Amino acid sequence: MGSVNAMRPTSEGELVEIIGAAGGAGARLRIRSGGSKDGVGAASSAGVLDMSGFSGIVDYDPSELVLTAHAATPLSDVMAAVAAEGQALAFDPFDHAPLFGHAPGAATLGGVIAGNVSGPRRLARGAARDHLLGFVAVSGRGERFIGGGKVVKNVTGYDLPKLMAGSWGRLAALTELTVKVLPRPRTAAMLRIHGLDAAAAVAAMAQAMGSPADVAAARHVPEGKSGPAVTELLIDGFPASVSARLGALADLLVGAVGSARIETIAADASAWPALDLVRDMPSEHALWKVSLRPSAAPGFVAQAEALGAQWAMDWAGGLVWVAIDDTTTRVRDLAVMEGGHAALMRAPDVLRAAVPAFQPAPTEVAALEERVRRAFDPLGVFETGRF
Repeated sequence: MGSVNAMRPTSEGELVEIIGAAGGAGARLRIRSGGSKDGVGAASSAGVLDMSGFSGIVDYDPSELVLTAHAATPLSDVMAAVAAEGQALAFDPFDHAPLFGHAPGAATLGGVIAGNVSGPRRLARGAARDHLLGFVAVSGRGERFIGGGKVVKNVTGYDLPKLMAGSWGRLAALTELTVKVLPRPRTAAMLRIHGLDAAAAVAAMAQAMGSPADVAAARHVPEGKSGPAVTELLIDGFPASVSARLGALADLLVGAVGSARIETIAADASAWPALDLVRDMPSEHALWKVSLRPSAAPGFVAQAEALGAQWAMDWAGGLVWVAIDDTTTRVRDLAVMEGGHAALMRAPDVLRAAVPAFQPAPTEVAALEERVRRAFDPLGVFETGRF
């Protein structure tokens, strides 16, 4: 199949024409704006559909807790705009740029939504798809369409926003997004526990997440080059509430962690950058993002360590970052054995070319996914070979 050179439409009319022409010519288009996730998936020779012309905030009404922006609007611009009004995005966004050695800020709102990627507060706030209210896009058919709306309570028709979030540019080119925002936490504090092993850390994090303390995030870093093992729990909100919940949580965990030392630390409300856990992992090694039941995490990391891997837990053990000098799928195989799944987020070119970034779905699910893709993109304009 052919491809086209990089094209940069600046209007939906131009975008419709470009996608329609690509379909007619049997060409393939790789949707790109900030490029923060270019390193995910196999390299592709498909023509680049540069969406950076669709940038800027369209409408923002703080009183209604709703923001509408063009898809290529830098995530940093969106977060700055809502922060100026004492608000924040309802979900915790994730910027992949530093993962590939780039400065933070390259991520766009559309890229975050298309990847459905979330940061450390995922368990408390939900995923990006949970707070996408509506969108405008152009399908692989070269047709403009709208999903959802611009109000929080909208149940008209199919829930297409849930479908677009996590599609990774394989269904349509997003041009405009409407997302929910919430009041920004006034302050934050962290409870840090020293010296727990993986099993004890997961048990402590589970107890904390199940408590009335309303924990915003929970993570564990094992003993390594950065020092002894630490388990950290984040609480945010109003100052008086944070102080009370932090004290109650410390009292709750004293009996559960034995002789392990507990300390409380003041933190900025924007603390815990999403990539803290992988910053010290070797950039030349394969980096896997493993999702599994928290109760399965201790067994999984023990097996990963036996393979020579480095690891760190987020999402109270529901997410494990694994870095390993290996060009096989052994980490993914271990994840499957534990009932989870693994995404290859960063890897040497030889591994990116040989191993799918995302775990292949079971036959029945794969067939359903194929039907959905063909409904939006019957000519395969967005089938670039990347995934």
